[in-house]
Amino acid sequence: MSTVNPVKTTLLTLVMVLPALASPQEEIVSLVKNIQRADYEGNRPELDKLHTRLSQFHAGPNASRVHYWLGFAKWRRALNGFNDGADPEEIAADLTRAFAAFEQALGSDPRFHDARIAAASCLGNLIFLNQSSPDKIRDLVTRSSALLREAAAADPGNPRLFWVRGPTYWWTPAERGGGQGKAVEAYEKGLAAAANAAPPADPLEPSWGKPELLMNLAWSYLNRSQPDLAKARDYARQALELVPYWHYVRDILAPQIEAAAKRAK
Repeated sequence: MSTVNPVKTTLLTLVMVLPALASPQEEIVSLVKNIQRADYEGNRPELDKLHTRLSQFHAGPNASRVHYWLGFAKWRRALNGFNDGADPEEIAADLTRAFAAFEQALGSDPRFHDARIAAASCLGNLIFLNQSSPDKIRDLVTRSSALLREAAAADPGNPRLFWVRGPTYWWTPAERGGGQGKAVEAYEKGLAAAANAAPPADPLEPSWGKPELLMNLAWSYLNRSQPDLAKARDYARQALELVPYWHYVRDILAPQIEAAAKRAK
Protein backbone atom coordinates (compact mmCIF):
# COMPACT_ATOMS: atom_id res chain seq x y z
CA MET A 1 0.00 0.00 0.00
CA SER A 2 1.38 3.43 -0.95
CA THR A 3 1.58 6.17 1.65
CA VAL A 4 1.13 9.87 1.22
CA ASN A 5 3.94 12.16 2.34
CA PRO A 6 2.21 14.94 4.34
CA VAL A 7 5.11 17.37 3.80
CA LYS A 8 4.99 16.99 0.02
CA THR A 9 1.20 17.32 0.05
CA THR A 10 1.40 20.56 2.03
CA LEU A 11 4.05 22.04 -0.26
CA LEU A 12 2.06 21.08 -3.35
CA THR A 13 -1.06 22.70 -1.93
CA LEU A 14 0.85 25.92 -1.20
CA VAL A 15 2.25 26.04 -4.73
CA MET A 16 -1.23 25.59 -6.15
CA VAL A 17 -2.97 28.25 -4.04
CA LEU A 18 -0.31 30.94 -3.71
CA PRO A 19 -0.22 33.49 -6.56
CA ALA A 20 2.92 33.76 -8.59
CA LEU A 21 5.25 36.47 -7.34
CA ALA A 22 5.18 39.58 -9.52
CA SER A 23 8.31 40.29 -11.52
CA PRO A 24 10.05 43.65 -10.99
CA GLN A 25 8.66 44.81 -14.35
CA GLU A 26 5.11 43.90 -13.32
CA GLU A 27 5.50 45.65 -9.99
CA ILE A 28 6.82 48.81 -11.65
CA VAL A 29 3.90 48.83 -14.10
CA SER A 30 1.44 48.38 -11.23
CA LEU A 31 3.02 51.23 -9.26
CA VAL A 32 2.90 53.52 -12.31
CA LYS A 33 -0.80 52.81 -12.82
CA ASN A 34 -1.46 53.56 -9.16
CA ILE A 35 0.53 56.80 -9.37
CA GLN A 36 -1.63 57.96 -12.27
CA ARG A 37 -4.82 57.06 -10.40
CA ALA A 38 -3.64 58.82 -7.23
CA ASP A 39 -2.93 61.90 -9.33
CA TYR A 40 -6.46 61.97 -10.73
CA GLU A 41 -7.89 61.33 -7.28
CA GLY A 42 -5.89 64.22 -5.86
CA ASN A 43 -4.45 61.85 -3.27
CA ARG A 44 -1.21 63.60 -2.36
CA PRO A 45 -0.28 61.33 0.59
CA GLU A 46 -0.67 58.28 -1.65
CA LEU A 47 1.56 59.85 -4.29
CA ASP A 48 4.27 60.16 -1.64
CA LYS A 49 3.88 56.52 -0.61
CA LEU A 50 3.97 55.29 -4.20
CA HIS A 51 7.03 57.45 -4.90
CA THR A 52 8.84 55.75 -2.03
CA ARG A 53 7.88 52.28 -3.24
CA LEU A 54 8.89 52.98 -6.84
CA SER A 55 12.23 54.48 -5.83
CA GLN A 56 13.61 51.01 -5.02
CA PHE A 57 13.71 50.32 -8.78
CA HIS A 58 15.59 53.48 -9.79
CA ALA A 59 18.79 51.67 -10.73
CA GLY A 60 17.29 48.82 -12.76
CA PRO A 61 17.08 48.27 -16.52
CA ASN A 62 14.09 50.62 -16.74
CA ALA A 63 15.99 53.45 -15.02
CA SER A 64 14.98 56.26 -17.39
CA ARG A 65 11.27 55.38 -17.22
CA VAL A 66 11.34 54.79 -13.48
CA HIS A 67 12.93 58.20 -12.97
CA TYR A 68 10.24 59.70 -15.20
CA TRP A 69 7.45 58.25 -13.08
CA LEU A 70 9.24 59.21 -9.87
CA GLY A 71 9.28 62.75 -11.22
CA PHE A 72 5.66 62.44 -12.31
CA ALA A 73 4.57 61.52 -8.78
CA LYS A 74 6.20 64.64 -7.31
CA TRP A 75 5.10 66.85 -10.23
CA ARG A 76 1.47 65.85 -9.83
CA ARG A 77 1.69 66.11 -6.05
CA ALA A 78 2.73 69.72 -6.63
CA LEU A 79 -0.07 70.43 -9.14
CA ASN A 80 -2.65 68.94 -6.81
CA GLY A 81 -1.09 71.05 -4.07
CA PHE A 82 -2.03 74.20 -6.01
CA ASN A 83 -5.66 72.99 -6.03
CA ASP A 84 -5.60 72.13 -2.32
CA GLY A 85 -3.98 75.37 -1.15
CA ALA A 86 -0.81 73.64 0.02
CA ASP A 87 2.17 75.56 1.38
CA PRO A 88 3.99 77.18 -1.60
CA GLU A 89 7.34 76.09 -0.15
CA GLU A 90 6.14 72.48 -0.09
CA ILE A 91 4.93 72.79 -3.68
CA ALA A 92 8.27 74.28 -4.73
CA ALA A 93 10.13 71.42 -3.03
CA ASP A 94 8.03 68.86 -4.91
CA LEU A 95 8.63 70.63 -8.22
CA THR A 96 12.36 70.79 -7.57
CA ARG A 97 12.52 67.07 -6.78
CA ALA A 98 10.40 66.29 -9.83
CA PHE A 99 12.69 68.34 -12.06
CA ALA A 100 15.74 66.49 -10.71
CA ALA A 101 14.10 63.13 -11.45
CA PHE A 102 13.26 64.18 -15.02
CA GLU A 103 16.86 65.29 -15.48
CA GLN A 104 17.99 61.85 -14.29
CA ALA A 105 15.64 60.26 -16.82
CA LEU A 106 17.24 62.35 -19.56
CA GLY A 107 20.68 61.41 -18.28
CA SER A 108 19.79 57.75 -18.83
CA ASP A 109 18.07 58.39 -22.17
CA PRO A 110 18.75 61.79 -23.83
CA ARG A 111 16.14 61.00 -26.50
CA PHE A 112 13.36 60.61 -23.92
CA HIS A 113 11.55 63.81 -24.86
CA ASP A 114 8.61 63.28 -22.53
CA ALA A 115 11.02 63.79 -19.64
CA ARG A 116 12.17 67.03 -21.29
CA ILE A 117 8.56 68.24 -21.61
CA ALA A 118 7.75 67.42 -17.99
CA ALA A 119 10.94 69.08 -16.76
CA ALA A 120 9.97 72.26 -18.61
CA SER A 121 6.56 72.20 -16.93
CA CYS A 122 8.19 71.98 -13.50
CA LEU A 123 10.27 75.05 -14.29
CA GLY A 124 7.17 76.84 -15.59
CA ASN A 125 5.37 76.27 -12.30
CA LEU A 126 8.43 77.41 -10.38
CA ILE A 127 8.24 80.65 -12.39
CA PHE A 128 4.74 81.16 -11.00
CA LEU A 129 6.04 80.63 -7.45
CA ASN A 130 8.95 83.07 -7.87
CA GLN A 131 7.18 86.11 -9.27
CA SER A 132 8.91 88.38 -6.76
CA SER A 133 12.39 87.33 -7.98
CA PRO A 134 13.02 88.73 -11.50
CA ASP A 135 16.53 87.30 -11.75
CA LYS A 136 15.32 83.83 -10.82
CA ILE A 137 12.42 84.10 -13.25
CA ARG A 138 14.77 85.01 -16.12
CA ASP A 139 16.88 81.92 -15.43
CA LEU A 140 13.83 79.65 -15.17
CA VAL A 141 12.32 81.05 -18.38
CA THR A 142 15.59 80.53 -20.26
CA ARG A 143 15.91 76.93 -19.12
CA SER A 144 12.25 76.05 -19.64
CA SER A 145 12.16 77.60 -23.12
CA ALA A 146 15.26 75.68 -24.16
CA LEU A 147 13.76 72.37 -23.05
CA LEU A 148 10.51 73.03 -24.91
CA ARG A 149 12.35 74.06 -28.09
CA GLU A 150 14.38 70.85 -28.00
CA ALA A 151 11.26 68.75 -27.44
CA ALA A 152 9.32 70.53 -30.18
CA ALA A 153 12.15 70.04 -32.67
CA ALA A 154 12.42 66.32 -31.94
CA ASP A 155 8.81 65.34 -31.14
CA PRO A 156 6.48 68.06 -32.49
CA GLY A 157 3.33 65.91 -32.44
CA ASN A 158 3.55 64.90 -28.79
CA PRO A 159 0.14 65.61 -27.14
CA ARG A 160 1.83 66.34 -23.82
CA LEU A 161 3.96 69.02 -25.47
CA PHE A 162 0.79 70.91 -26.46
CA TRP A 163 -0.58 70.49 -22.92
CA VAL A 164 2.54 71.99 -21.35
CA ARG A 165 2.86 74.80 -23.91
CA GLY A 166 -0.77 75.88 -23.57
CA PRO A 167 -0.44 77.75 -20.25
CA THR A 168 2.63 79.59 -21.57
CA TYR A 169 0.56 80.88 -24.49
CA TRP A 170 -2.35 81.72 -22.20
CA TRP A 171 -0.30 84.00 -19.95
CA THR A 172 1.81 85.55 -22.73
CA PRO A 173 0.34 88.68 -24.34
CA ALA A 174 -0.76 88.36 -27.96
CA GLU A 175 1.77 90.96 -29.07
CA ARG A 176 4.50 88.65 -27.79
CA GLY A 177 3.21 85.56 -29.58
CA GLY A 178 0.74 84.27 -27.01
CA GLY A 179 -2.89 84.84 -26.15
CA GLN A 180 -5.93 82.89 -25.04
CA GLY A 181 -6.83 81.90 -28.59
CA LYS A 182 -3.38 80.47 -29.20
CA ALA A 183 -3.59 78.44 -25.99
CA VAL A 184 -6.95 76.96 -27.01
CA GLU A 185 -5.54 76.21 -30.47
CA ALA A 186 -2.61 74.37 -28.89
CA TYR A 187 -4.93 72.25 -26.74
CA GLU A 188 -7.08 71.41 -29.76
CA LYS A 189 -4.01 70.37 -31.76
CA GLY A 190 -2.87 68.24 -28.84
CA LEU A 191 -6.29 66.62 -28.64
CA ALA A 192 -6.12 65.72 -32.32
CA ALA A 193 -2.62 64.31 -31.85
CA ALA A 194 -3.80 62.23 -28.89
CA ALA A 195 -6.70 60.85 -30.92
CA ASN A 196 -4.31 59.71 -33.65
CA ALA A 197 -1.61 58.30 -31.36
CA ALA A 198 -1.23 54.53 -31.22
CA PRO A 199 -1.04 53.00 -27.74
CA PRO A 200 2.61 52.38 -26.82
CA ALA A 201 3.85 48.81 -26.72
CA ASP A 202 5.67 49.48 -23.46
CA PRO A 203 3.30 50.31 -20.56
CA LEU A 204 6.03 52.47 -19.00
CA GLU A 205 5.96 54.86 -21.95
CA PRO A 206 3.88 57.97 -21.18
CA SER A 207 0.57 57.92 -23.04
CA TRP A 208 -1.51 60.26 -20.86
CA GLY A 209 -2.73 63.52 -22.34
CA LYS A 210 -6.23 63.28 -23.77
CA PRO A 211 -8.10 63.75 -20.47
CA GLU A 212 -5.71 66.53 -19.47
CA LEU A 213 -6.23 68.37 -22.75
CA LEU A 214 -10.00 68.09 -22.37
CA MET A 215 -9.68 69.49 -18.86
CA ASN A 216 -7.59 72.44 -20.01
CA LEU A 217 -10.05 73.21 -22.78
CA ALA A 218 -12.88 73.20 -20.23
CA TRP A 219 -10.89 75.53 -17.98
CA SER A 220 -9.99 77.80 -20.89
CA TYR A 221 -13.55 78.20 -22.14
CA LEU A 222 -14.63 78.99 -18.58
CA ASN A 223 -11.89 81.54 -17.92
CA ARG A 224 -11.32 83.28 -21.24
CA SER A 225 -12.32 86.92 -21.61
CA GLN A 226 -15.53 85.85 -23.38
CA PRO A 227 -16.51 82.54 -21.71
CA ASP A 228 -18.28 79.80 -23.61
CA LEU A 229 -19.90 77.84 -20.79
CA ALA A 230 -21.54 75.30 -23.10
CA LYS A 231 -18.14 74.29 -24.46
CA ALA A 232 -16.60 74.37 -20.99
CA ARG A 233 -19.31 72.03 -19.71
CA ASP A 234 -18.96 69.69 -22.69
CA TYR A 235 -15.19 69.38 -22.40
CA ALA A 236 -15.44 68.76 -18.65
CA ARG A 237 -18.05 66.07 -19.33
CA GLN A 238 -15.77 64.38 -21.85
CA ALA A 239 -12.87 64.44 -19.39
CA LEU A 240 -15.03 62.81 -16.70
CA GLU A 241 -16.22 60.16 -19.15
CA LEU A 242 -12.57 59.12 -19.50
CA VAL A 243 -11.68 59.55 -15.81
CA PRO A 244 -14.87 59.51 -13.65
CA TYR A 245 -12.87 59.73 -10.40
CA TRP A 246 -10.93 62.87 -11.37
CA HIS A 247 -11.11 64.98 -8.22
CA TYR A 248 -10.20 68.32 -9.80
CA VAL A 249 -12.66 68.13 -12.69
CA ARG A 250 -15.51 66.52 -10.75
CA ASP A 251 -15.24 68.44 -7.47
CA ILE A 252 -13.68 71.78 -8.45
CA LEU A 253 -13.85 72.63 -12.15
CA ALA A 254 -17.34 71.31 -12.98
CA PRO A 255 -18.93 73.12 -10.00
CA GLN A 256 -17.13 76.32 -11.07
CA ILE A 257 -18.65 75.98 -14.54
CA GLU A 258 -22.13 75.44 -13.12
CA ALA A 259 -21.75 78.41 -10.75
CA ALA A 260 -20.73 80.60 -13.69
CA ALA A 261 -23.76 79.38 -15.66
CA LYS A 262 -26.07 80.36 -12.79
CA ARG A 263 -24.49 83.80 -12.57
CA ALA A 264 -24.90 84.23 -16.33
CA LYS A 265 -28.64 83.63 -16.01
